[in-house]
Amino acid sequence: MQPYKKLYTYWFSVIIYDREVEFAEKWIKSWKLKEQMDGAARSGKQNIVEGSDDMDVSLKVAINLTGIAKGSLEELTGDLEDFLRQRKLSKWDKNDSRVLALRARSATLVRNLSNLSVLNKEYETEELLKTIELPEQSEEAANFLLTLCHQATLLLHRQVEALKLKHQKEGGLSEELHRKRREYRGY
Repeated sequence: MQPYKKLYTYWFSVIIYDREVEFAEKWIKSWKLKEQMDGAARSGKQNIVEGSDDMDVSLKVAINLTGIAKGSLEELTGDLEDFLRQRKLSKWDKNDSRVLALRARSATLVRNLSNLSVLNKEYETEELLKTIELPEQSEEAANFLLTLCHQATLLLHRQVEALKLKHQKEGGLSEELHRKRREYRGY
């Protein structure tokens, strides 16, 4: 199994990407903006994949790509906030009961997705992803995506900090190779 499928950030990004594409198809009229939003959502997901995959080669690259994933989802957050503001729709406060309910639901779904993935239950994972529906109303849909983006970027921030700490404690690949070379030479 790919290591990134164990990451909560990956599963948040999958949900965000899938629902954002649906959101943009339904409510974004500008082809250029739709392309930008789709690209930001996809970049968030793909940089998590690539960063996780590159971790064995370079922790520095993994930190950088994880930071890029966070930045991509922050870009999408800005577009969603613009969508709400330009249409005079409400951006729900993080303590709004609707947001709290969305946060609890999405955290449970992501935990379940991650567990299924670890158990290598691909069919059940796909079926669970299908149950996560985009709300019908544009305001609720935008706030749903915003909530997911906020959860994902918080986790990505923590992931970057954890990777930096790992690098600080263990060093990078170059340091490891240098140590092994010195050991080989008997230094």
